[in-house]
Amino acid sequence: MSEFDFKGIWTGRIDQGEIPELSQRLHQLIKPLARANSSGLAIVGFCSDEGVRRNQGRVGAAQAPNQIRKLLAGIPWSIKQVVYDAGNVCCLEGDLESAQINLANQITQLLEQNHFPITLGGGHEVAYGSWLGLANHLARTPAPKIGIINFDAHFDLRTDANGCNSGTPFYQIAQSCKKRGWPFQYCCLGVSEMANTQALFQRAQNWQVSYRLDKQMSLLDSADTLLQVKNFIAGCDHLYLTIDLDVLPAGVAPGVSAPAARGVNLEVLEPVIELIRASQKLRLADIAEYNPNYDQDLQTARVAARLFYSITGGQHE
Repeated sequence: MSEFDFKGIWTGRIDQGEIPELSQRLHQLIKPLARANSSGLAIVGFCSDEGVRRNQGRVGAAQAPNQIRKLLAGIPWSIKQVVYDAGNVCCLEGDLESAQINLANQITQLLEQNHFPITLGGGHEVAYGSWLGLANHLARTPAPKIGIINFDAHFDLRTDANGCNSGTPFYQIAQSCKKRGWPFQYCCLGVSEMANTQALFQRAQNWQVSYRLDKQMSLLDSADTLLQVKNFIAGCDHLYLTIDLDVLPAGVAPGVSAPAARGVNLEVLEPVIELIRASQKLRLADIAEYNPNYDQDLQTARVAARLFYSITGGQHE
């Protein structure tokens, strides 16, 4: 774990003259994990863009976790929603493999302590570490049915023959499932035909991946999208949600490694997130690929904060 300036990041306005219990913001309530005295939501930063670099993308995502935290600091928050900051896991000297293992260990520990982990990335290489942490937590369960729901323009099912990167996490997960004798249950929403080769589409079909193209995810398609996700959830005992911000249109989320020419809008994604939360099967989540170097007026960071709010319930839990 890496040290960071907790007090310097978690700061913001305080609404004077309002009813205190109804006017709290996240920076007023969040505590370092070391001060945890009950279970709650636990934020973890994954400071890595090594996977993006290896994947020949635009680096900068290693700086994302603290920037997203700064945007989260001012959001309204319920005093009943206990939340902690577990610090950052950093990729040091390009050792992505160790960083993924370190993240997995942190996630496992948080789950063992009955926290709900939500990781702020970082490149989408975060996904293997997140899933591995849940897998290790459930290792005593015979063949657990872990459903992965990924909002992403990319399948990220590329082989890791030349080493893992931001395009390989779900291939890595599939291989780990095979070794463990577990089912690989993967749903990818917002897939772009322009961002995936025929080989990736064929692999997705061979592995019975449930997916939906970006052009099939307009508001007019919402009922069909929700039905597809509902059917996927029904076959799972546990859910892991991961959001690659490049699933959104470039005009909505410009600060990413690979901006989308089309993308899927928030008004389509948020009802799906609500469905996932309502299932009571969601065990952890992460938000990936935010790149502050290309973010005009912190627009993408604000979107990441909104998605965090949608996933966690914010002040409405």
